Amino acid sequence: MITYNVDGVKMPKIKKRETTAWIKKVAAAHGRKVGEIGYMFVDDEKILEVNKQYLGHDYYTDIITFDYDEDDILNGDIVISLDTVRSNAEKFGKTYDDELHRVIIHGILHLCGINDKGPGEREIMEANENAALAMMEK
Repeated sequence: MITYNVDGVKMPKIKKRETTAWIKKVAAAHGRKVGEIGYMFVDDEKILEVNKQYLGHDYYTDIITFDYDEDDILNGDIVISLDTVRSNAEKFGKTYDDELHRVIIHGILHLCGINDKGPGEREIMEANENAALAMMEK
């Protein structure tokens, strides 16, 4: 089951049923099934607080993924800062909705085992994001 919640922000205008179906399709393409995934949409101050508390990082980010996977079942909590999504959309010349969907699937790709911190990993993540976005029903 996938849940969508907010803390201190308005729920983004995402089509939950379609988004959930898309996430399941992307997971299946990576040989995974969806278990319990919780999205929490927050503001920059809240994601900074989460970053400091759980990761010891003192900076803002667009997403933090907590991975509780069991074998091929995806389980996790995904925290997304809508403030950073909005500023990144402007910075990269994307629409807010496109950037939000990129970040939503970015967390799922992390749960599928794709990383983006090491050498060459960012390009692999971007290729997987683009493939996943192409799978989304428009």
